[in-house]
Amino acid sequence: MARGAADSYAARLRKATHRARTTLRRSGVDYFRGDGSDWIALVGLLLTVPAIAWGTILMPVWCTPAALVLPIVAGGLLLRPASLLGLYAAAALALIVESLVLGPYTEGPARVTPGTVLVVAACGFFGLLIAQFRARVGVPWRRGGTMLFDLRERIRVQSALPRLPQGWHREMALRPAGGQSFSGDFVVAARTNGGRTLEVVLTDVSGKGMDAASRALLLSGAFGGLLGSLPPHGFLPAANGYLLRQDWDEGFATSVHLVLDLDSGDYELLSAGHLPGLQLHAGTGRWEEMAAEGPLLGVYEGARFDPVKGTLRPGDVLMLFTDGLVEANDRDIAEGMDRLTGEADRYVATGFEGAAWHLIEAVAKDVNDDRALLLIRREP
Repeated sequence: MARGAADSYAARLRKATHRARTTLRRSGVDYFRGDGSDWIALVGLLLTVPAIAWGTILMPVWCTPAALVLPIVAGGLLLRPASLLGLYAAAALALIVESLVLGPYTEGPARVTPGTVLVVAACGFFGLLIAQFRARVGVPWRRGGTMLFDLRERIRVQSALPRLPQGWHREMALRPAGGQSFSGDFVVAARTNGGRTLEVVLTDVSGKGMDAASRALLLSGAFGGLLGSLPPHGFLPAANGYLLRQDWDEGFATSVHLVLDLDSGDYELLSAGHLPGLQLHAGTGRWEEMAAEGPLLGVYEGARFDPVKGTLRPGDVLMLFTDGLVEANDRDIAEGMDRLTGEADRYVATGFEGAAWHLIEAVAKDVNDDRALLLIRREP
């Protein structure tokens, strides 16, 4: 009987311990995500206020009254607006106590001066603005940077070209406007038809840099889901319909869709208002424009996209790019394309290894626009 009671007590103790551990772990995760209460941070910062005030009273030369900006700045990053007001009240009370104990600022150095009050008040004002912005957006500072980093890495992984069989070389380089991490240009690619076909979509969303990055992120996910799920000729009409349904004020985009047979080298280019592709014919050493017909995405329903066909023979190269690479205020697109092909000729002997990034550096290094370049070469 005693053993049964002991076993029952031990079982209840284990369950209670498990519940407490689970609750503590969930609370920790919620706090890290910004979903939990901020009382721990509030209590910690409230304790630093009297500690700073005490240090100021004892050693005003080493711990100045302006040191109260430290918990205020930390509170702007950690606390919600309602909790932040409580911290501000404690800081104001600390300034009053310091002023009374140390005496008027006219009687000696290291006192509470009007400038000190203004500095603390200004830091509190900007801290409150930051806290209100975080509360409105719903992204805590502890996770905001991580979320942006994660989004950037997802875009980078999604833009990676699939590995091609022996005899093919592919490169892609993307450079956002202004040296930012997010771009309005993106690439989605997949091998379809049992791996025998390479499908690549290069898209240029209206706008540039961070202004276009949010729309590019949404479209890249949608286009990645459509690619390979539809017949090649059905992709651009479906993408056009998706973009129209978004009803964005600045909702158009240009796009080019490459469908390449990796066995024969035959390909089709379908364009939605995009620049023509450029094919280098190894036999003649000349570049040919491959221009398909089609309207911009997101302009009107029922758009038709007529393909242009070609073949990549051994040694041939196909380049697809966005307008930021060849368009500038001081030159037209034709001149920019001539400059691009002239620079690309330098890489014929080396097999275009590492050429994509260097071509962007050579022809559009300081252009304040998103730039993307895709190279596909069939080895001799």
